[in-house]
Amino acid sequence: MKKILILIFTCLISSQALIFSQQKVWSLEECIKYAIDNNIQIKQQGIQTEIQKNSLDLAKFLLLPSLNGQASHSYSFGRALDQNTYTFFNQTLQSDYFYLGGSMPVFNGLQNYNSIQKNKYQVLASEQDLKDISDNVALNVALAYLQILLNKELVTANENQLNITLQQIEKTRKLVDAGSVAKGNLLEIEAQAAQEELSLITQKNLLETSVLTLTQFLELKTPAGFEILVPEINVDPNSVVSGNIDDIYAIAEKNRPEIKSSELKLTASEYGLKMARGGRSPMVSLNYSLNSRYTYLSNVPGIESFNTQLKNNKNSGVGLTLSIPILNGWQVNKNISNSKLNVESSQYTLDGTKKQLYKNIQQAYTDAVAALKKYNVSIKAIASSEESFRYTEQKFNVGMVTSVDYNASKTQLLNSQSDMAQAKYEFIFKTKVLDFYKGIPLNLNQ
Repeated sequence: MKKILILIFTCLISSQALIFSQQKVWSLEECIKYAIDNNIQIKQQGIQTEIQKNSLDLAKFLLLPSLNGQASHSYSFGRALDQNTYTFFNQTLQSDYFYLGGSMPVFNGLQNYNSIQKNKYQVLASEQDLKDISDNVALNVALAYLQILLNKELVTANENQLNITLQQIEKTRKLVDAGSVAKGNLLEIEAQAAQEELSLITQKNLLETSVLTLTQFLELKTPAGFEILVPEINVDPNSVVSGNIDDIYAIAEKNRPEIKSSELKLTASEYGLKMARGGRSPMVSLNYSLNSRYTYLSNVPGIESFNTQLKNNKNSGVGLTLSIPILNGWQVNKNISNSKLNVESSQYTLDGTKKQLYKNIQQAYTDAVAALKKYNVSIKAIASSEESFRYTEQKFNVGMVTSVDYNASKTQLLNSQSDMAQAKYEFIFKTKVLDFYKGIPLNLNQ
């Protein structure tokens, strides 16, 4: 009995958790934050940034002195030389050798310094790439979110049209039963209802698809129970697209991460060129060493102890090494040549990124202006279509027009409503994109 109660209690808790998850309503800001936190591409770019930071640390560590140790133990058979007494023995000789030494760069054409600078700018560029990916995710989520809102409005418009048609079927059926209109009118209205029901199903499928798209951006396992907050969105017919293309671009050029990333990568390539040119410079390094040895011969009197030999055989040294590049298979020249090409390529990348940003702003601005014009025209079209439909419906009820004319008028009203909804959300999205380029976070607050 106790196990059954525990099972029931567990089921109740699970069901409550499921209901809670299904009742959660997602705002646009929540969707964007969740998508950024869970996006795989963003996580991968974060790893690449950490790799770049490790490369920067390695470049800094190259300035430190190197220190290496070595120990060896060897056997010599037959005639062998005792390094302590420089006497030859014809027996097995055991030797131990110990070495500790290293070097420190004094001057190498500033290659290490330029390597540090190059890696530093690559880290900064990688961080900007991370921001750029996050911004693209945010824009995609916003577009998917607005697509759901649009499809919801279109579903509502189609449902309203179908309800009107169903009501008209009842009216027409009564008129047919009374002998006021031909039965053909009823059949035509019923056929129109079937067509509208099919359109409604199609529109609902589009809504489900748009919900699926957004949940995939959020990396959710299933769209089941997913609901978004539906804010009240109104567009003032007297609205204008603020600013102009050049002003918006001037702001975006200073702040957009894709521009900053390209500029930083260009700087990094310039330091790469300085590194390559440093290969032509003579290199000076400081060398130091400490070594000792131990030799053992069996059955030979007077062999010094291990510690004594290590102390007596100790040897140390320090010196400077000058290396002058003369001929090395043209590697230095080719490295310089390739580095120059990398700088040129990075400059083209920066120019291309700026041009693409300008085109994106130009396109968004043009689309926003066009969408606003379409929205204002759609308002007038809806007013005319509604008046025309009411007039046609009245005449249809008294048999003055055919069902074909009635359906055409109703379809025209639905098309006007759809055009207005599409223009409204197109205008909202494009203006939000322009605001985003100005550095304003994405939100649907008017």
